[in-house]
Amino acid sequence: MTPDTHRKISLVTGGAGFLGSHLCDRLIAEGARVICLDDFSTGRRENVAHLMGHERFDLVEHDITLPIDLNVDEIYNLACPASPPRYQSDPIKTNKTSVLGAINMLDLAHKRGARILQASTSEVYGDPEVHPQSESYWGNVNPIGLRSCYDEGKRCAETLFFDYKRQLGVDIRVARIFNTYGPRMDPSDGRVVSNFIVQALLGHDLTIYGDGSQTRSFCYVDDMIEGLFALMNLPEAPETPINIGSQGEFTVLELAERVLDQTGANAKIAFKPLPIDDPTRRRPDTSAALNLLNWQANVPLEEGLAATAKSFVAQLGHLASPAIQSREV
Repeated sequence: MTPDTHRKISLVTGGAGFLGSHLCDRLIAEGARVICLDDFSTGRRENVAHLMGHERFDLVEHDITLPIDLNVDEIYNLACPASPPRYQSDPIKTNKTSVLGAINMLDLAHKRGARILQASTSEVYGDPEVHPQSESYWGNVNPIGLRSCYDEGKRCAETLFFDYKRQLGVDIRVARIFNTYGPRMDPSDGRVVSNFIVQALLGHDLTIYGDGSQTRSFCYVDDMIEGLFALMNLPEAPETPINIGSQGEFTVLELAERVLDQTGANAKIAFKPLPIDDPTRRRPDTSAALNLLNWQANVPLEEGLAATAKSFVAQLGHLASPAIQSREV
């Protein structure tokens, strides 16, 4: 790696993942030197293939549960499986990634005097009893459930970040990320947007768990990246985590219907039992992001779904139903 004393060096852990790869693009466009770190347990090389060979991009294969020393100015800690099927498939590793990974990245930030941003999650609110969820709400989380490897791992990471700030003076930022979607999502990751779009493109029934009345907010990836970038570059660190997400709230059934409209798929909706501890309502109070960062989500759901569906058609190729392939998605 060639030293460059004139450029900011940004480390993105989980940089080959869905969000991480878009963040790498944003940082390269900003003029930073980017180190993309990923163990490829869920990240995909094709997400950053277009950056390979760029003079300001370096790819490091590494598991952040193990320490690493790099010369960096700022760290975006995004490494962790984020979809329920992925993080539940190896819950011990998921928890280690959240907790040991946070410790290792915080130690690196402390050693190098780097600013560090933690990609936390709306899952810290659990199945909320307060709606919408503001940063002051402490949440309603089952500490021993099937989802707790992720929920409690992220909650512990937040604790570590604020303890490193108070005890060691580390410059931290914590973003609580709400549902995000867009191009480069893994078609098989099990998230609701990717599930619905892939099922529609393949001509399968769209699977809804429960009766579809549970709500979510859906933030397009470009908006999310701008929110994270703004939080990292805020001159003074906020005293609390900051919600980053869309103010729009839709039932899962409404999302399924919009995907069917967007893709023109001739598919039905199939209902299955609701998973344990699945939240019934989820929408952020983003007034802090608006006031502190001058940020809010702007991309309408229909526009974001169109771009996402188009990217999935390209990924699925001939597997997509002939009717979909012949239609302008």
